[in-house]
Amino acid sequence: MSVFGSSEADRSQSRHVGRRLVQLYVGLLLYGASAGLMVQADLGLDPWDVLHQGLSRHTGLSIGVIAIIAGALVLLLWVPMRQRPGLGTVSNVVLVGAAMDGIIWLVPPPDALAVRIPLMLGAVVLNGVATGLYISARFGPGPRDGLMTGLHRVTGRSIRLVRTGIEVTVLATGLLLDGTAGVGTVVYALAIGPLSQLFLRIFAVPESENAATADPGEESGSSDTGSSHVVTRGTPTGDGPGGRRRGRWRGRAILRR
Repeated sequence: MSVFGSSEADRSQSRHVGRRLVQLYVGLLLYGASAGLMVQADLGLDPWDVLHQGLSRHTGLSIGVIAIIAGALVLLLWVPMRQRPGLGTVSNVVLVGAAMDGIIWLVPPPDALAVRIPLMLGAVVLNGVATGLYISARFGPGPRDGLMTGLHRVTGRSIRLVRTGIEVTVLATGLLLDGTAGVGTVVYALAIGPLSQLFLRIFAVPESENAATADPGEESGSSDTGSSHVVTRGTPTGDGPGGRRRGRWRGRAILRR
């Protein structure tokens, strides 16, 4: 390759990495914001936040702080499964809970049902936007998604079975601790999959020719936020020089919720 061609490739690669970083952090902050709005709408939360809210009510800690602590504890479960965290994994643990608490502090809970319903619906859509942004950045799965994919790999059970088992357990525990489940929980469960798939297509970042910039956690390629929600799986395509496989993947999405 010529010097000029190499320079152009480097510039293109830098632009992609910059865009990925922006998408990662904007997506994580919006994810936390959407979770905070769901709390303020008070019409039901996603399973993990039902648990976080229940623990918050029993400990006196804010729901965002509980989400951060829970994310860190879940991340410890990666160790025996030999899961590898990425930049997105660690950022997810801290930023989602912090943004969640920030929105709860800034946005007062409405009383009127006519306001709470649109607030809940908007929060679900915003969560889909956030999911598409941060998963498309490909900086590694969230801690809860990594737990799911790790258990799938270790146990040999299907993603759907592992996911269902985790979320039923989390939801039931949250309800026992007085967390809030309701119509918002159902709407979230039904809508987040199609919304995530839509926004994953919209925010997809072109993959670099050089896979060396890939984050170590990208191989698991999923969502969490509090709960990432999409796990990408794919098959490598194309042969590089000397018969080596390029790190290029044609992925398909497995929706986490």
